[in-house]
Amino acid sequence: MVTTALTSTARLALPDGAVFRGRAFGACGSARTIAAEVVFNTAMCGYEEALSDPSYTGQILVMTAPMMGNYGANEADLESGKAQAAGFVVRELAGLHSNQRATASLDAWLRRQGVLGLWDIDTRALTRTLRVSGVRPGILSNDPGKTDAELVAAARAAPAMDGQNLVPLVSCSSPQIWTETLGDWWPAKKRPASARRSRVVALDCGAKRNILRHLADRGCEVIVQPYDTPAATIRGMFDRGEADGLFISNGPGDPGAVNDVIATLRALVTGPAERTPPTFGICLGHQLLALAIGATTYKLKFGHRGANQPVRNNLTGRVEITSQNHGFAVDTESLRRAGGEPTHVNLNDGSLAGFRMADRPVFAVQHHPEAGPGPHDAAYLFDAFVRVMEARRPVDAAAMSPALMAGV
Repeated sequence: MVTTALTSTARLALPDGAVFRGRAFGACGSARTIAAEVVFNTAMCGYEEALSDPSYTGQILVMTAPMMGNYGANEADLESGKAQAAGFVVRELAGLHSNQRATASLDAWLRRQGVLGLWDIDTRALTRTLRVSGVRPGILSNDPGKTDAELVAAARAAPAMDGQNLVPLVSCSSPQIWTETLGDWWPAKKRPASARRSRVVALDCGAKRNILRHLADRGCEVIVQPYDTPAATIRGMFDRGEADGLFISNGPGDPGAVNDVIATLRALVTGPAERTPPTFGICLGHQLLALAIGATTYKLKFGHRGANQPVRNNLTGRVEITSQNHGFAVDTESLRRAGGEPTHVNLNDGSLAGFRMADRPVFAVQHHPEAGPGPHDAAYLFDAFVRVMEARRPVDAAAMSPALMAGV
């Protein structure tokens, strides 16, 4: 039996005049019109994790795999407390779901979350358009009162992602202690016990839950701090012996617009090397650390969003298949001029995928070693962070190589 929600019409309009017309699902009980950047993800599964990833704030997510919803939805797989994407677009929405862990269909879950979906369109044609012309703002609407011309005009007037600081929308508002680990599902072999329990200050710019789980699973005491925590407060925690390492999370928007976090990190990591806390950044955290030391970032044409991006670790020579979700990247030459050393490179396009400071314990990666979803090849980086906190020395091949056997 097909519900009314699955038979109503919805449209996606782009600034170039293209209008994709299909069927609405999710939160389509009343007329809705959403303006957001339209991006695509090439993963074949993991739609729950992607939809709830704070890095997708301000974006309409298009999945390139032909069917979504076949395993339903459940709260345990979410990467934050709610759906974060502004809209969701798929080729085919599964009419039935089969998963003993599911508590609702994808349609029903999105309805509860207030997210409008569009299905029964040619997502391959849409993805080709975004690859050729680049990602851009679009309009997702199920309002029959708006003409195609009106939706296209609205898409042309919608603000671009460049210059948007979206971190305040997704960060926690007060300090929190995170204790949940990866649990029984983690396939890694037993890791050797750490010499001591490391305390990590996690600066929340929109952190995925699986990142925090990985840290807790390695015996870390994780103190999640709001994005706007002053540098003096964080410095005081280290001076009083209340913290051993600093982590900067993933998050949404243009890294160049997150000025307060950049200033905080500059104060913490660019002073005397002996005063620099062991620091690790992922995705937006990677970009913010690079900006803090004086590098620059730029917007990618259509970004890297998927679960099969090949990355080479220059320190170990190992090639890893990684999960990625970013629309901006760090300029490699500007990083070198700022004193950073590239450690990882994206083998698809040669863009920077990781760096370190050779004179202090600071390193970061552009990809997502926590996966969720995705392969576990890069999970060793969390082990490397623990080793850096214990040794208080720059990350190197020796710190990463033993961790390869422990974390994968």
